[in-house]
Amino acid sequence: MSRIDELHDRARAALDPVHYDYYAGGSGAETALADNERAFAELALLPRVLRGNDRRDTGVALLGDRASLPVVVSPTAFHRLAHPDGEHATARAAARAGTVLVTSMAATVAVADVVAAARAVRADAAVWFQVSFHPDDDVTTALVRRAEKAGCTALVVTVDTPVFGRRARDERNGFHDLPPGLAPENLRDLPGTPPGGTLPIAMSPEFTWRHLRRLRDLTDLPVVLKGVLHPLDARTAVDEGMDAVWVSNHGGRQLDAAPGAVRALPRVAAAVAGRVPVLLDGGVRSGADVAAALALGATAVGVGRPVLWGLAADGEAGVREVIELLRADFDHVLTLCGGRGPGDLTADMVVTRAWPPPTGPDERAGQAR
Repeated sequence: MSRIDELHDRARAALDPVHYDYYAGGSGAETALADNERAFAELALLPRVLRGNDRRDTGVALLGDRASLPVVVSPTAFHRLAHPDGEHATARAAARAGTVLVTSMAATVAVADVVAAARAVRADAAVWFQVSFHPDDDVTTALVRRAEKAGCTALVVTVDTPVFGRRARDERNGFHDLPPGLAPENLRDLPGTPPGGTLPIAMSPEFTWRHLRRLRDLTDLPVVLKGVLHPLDARTAVDEGMDAVWVSNHGGRQLDAAPGAVRALPRVAAAVAGRVPVLLDGGVRSGADVAAALALGATAVGVGRPVLWGLAADGEAGVREVIELLRADFDHVLTLCGGRGPGDLTADMVVTRAWPPPTGPDERAGQAR
């Protein structure tokens, strides 16, 4: 059992079972949820040798920010269900680790307070804000302005939620609202609400690329499109001026028929063709998973549930432990693969565990370097 698995078990024991199911569950029969991890388990790495990689740098540049490792904290909702410090603790841990935190529109701590918590630890801490379109354009505008005012350095626009996924665990548990004292604080005091009131999270299948263009025109912040699986959508996103594409099946919480995210990554990376960074989340649980995703075209990966397990198990220290576990494991795998940095991981190093591997580049061209 890995240490992240141990943190998961501690979190499960600490959490209200209904809240555990909210975090852990997926849509439908949870096929997509399971396939996120299964897809990584089907991959193997072909290491390179004699590469002189005694000195390594695991850092990556991301839209003007720098992360000390190619792992960012994915946006997840309602952290105060896991721990009283909620997103404050997550922000401090990410800042101490020197990586990017993507805070959710559905956070239980307002974005300005999340950024302040991160910057109290490190003045240049990178916090991005995840936002979904609202049917009222004024609400979307207000959310963007809040993120800008708070000092966020990028926007992450989630686009795979035209409707809520059908989540059987939540239906069975009757979990449809937060307990008293908790609220999605970014949705408070927006257009259309009474003073102090909050809006419900709204989804709609009416949204099109036109809405994305409007949002792109609202801000000078980099914009990341999250929830992309089809390569044609990735290509359109770049053509529409997106600054990065994020491959994700929403943690298996939306379309249960979707593939594990890493299965979609190579075609998306090929469609993007290096024009913008590609991120990925869904099923990342080890340094080998990080390495495989980078080799297949990702610039960085996101982790969501493991961060929540760390938070529930041990607050800020638990989140920090998850990030540092992934850092140490990734550096170990990078060393064994002959890499000096993330850019040394290439697609020819990834095979499936079915043998023999697919035909790779011409080995005759592989002279010693």
